[in-house]
Amino acid sequence: MSALIDKTMVVRPMRGCLARLAAGFSLLIVAACATPSPPPVTAPQATYTETGRASWYGAEHAGGKTASGAIFDPAKSTAAHRTLPLRTVARITNTENGRSVKVVINDRGPYVKGRILDLSARAAKQLGVGKNGVALVKIEVMAEDQAEADGIAAR
Repeated sequence: MSALIDKTMVVRPMRGCLARLAAGFSLLIVAACATPSPPPVTAPQATYTETGRASWYGAEHAGGKTASGAIFDPAKSTAAHRTLPLRTVARITNTENGRSVKVVINDRGPYVKGRILDLSARAAKQLGVGKNGVALVKIEVMAEDQAEADGIAAR
């Protein structure tokens, strides 16, 4: 009888070891087959942001040269800013109604105290600038937008 006990004692630990080994392998197989989760998506960060009052200028300036050398066309999505580099693409958001438009900075201005941007008539209309011609806006310059300058200026 003692031989049987010895045999049982030897067999039981092996069964437990094999079960643990099989469980470990199955976990490895499940882990290997699992689809890795994608990295979290982050919103693009603005390289420049400014908030303030914007006005617009229109037909009376049509055909004149802008600071960039382009001919001003109020039907294109352009704007004037005092310091942003010419040909910069900026996202302009009317903070009063949430409407947004991309413009190309092609001129200098505005020259009215308390204003940060002069918009073309088209850009002002897209933003829903009211009858008084002035709106509170947020300017954002995004690195990924800069390649669009020619396309936006042509619109």
